[in-house]
Amino acid sequence: MTDLLIHQLDPELPLPHFAKPGDAGADLYARIDLTLAPGERALMPTGIAIALPPGFAAFIHPRSGLAIRDGLSMVNAPGTVDASYRGEIQVILVNMDRTNAISIKRGDRVAQMIIQRIENVNFVPVSQLPGTERGSGGFGSTGKK
Repeated sequence: MTDLLIHQLDPELPLPHFAKPGDAGADLYARIDLTLAPGERALMPTGIAIALPPGFAAFIHPRSGLAIRDGLSMVNAPGTVDASYRGEIQVILVNMDRTNAISIKRGDRVAQMIIQRIENVNFVPVSQLPGTERGSGGFGSTGKK
């Protein structure tokens, strides 16, 4: 278990937490009330800043229940928080519903944060990559099932 330093910019909001044991994502909360018209996007502050240890990153993901029920998603899913960032974590929300506005209230769960260990690499230029069975096949190259 790794400790994560967190600055609670809005002490009235709950700290991120895991809803159930073994969950990968910790809930993040809306710092402000916001209504998104169909197709509209906006930046949602979460009221926290974190200090990730070197070798870690945080990835901010949409909540699946909000996505299926209301059409709420994130424009840049997942959002990446680098270990050197110390500002407030904010989420770029988008209303994917074609007809209905989405109202978000302060304190609503709006996203989830997953902390992962990150491996840095050295980029080594080569004239040719080693072969694999798949090769350069992508975008459906493995066929339909």
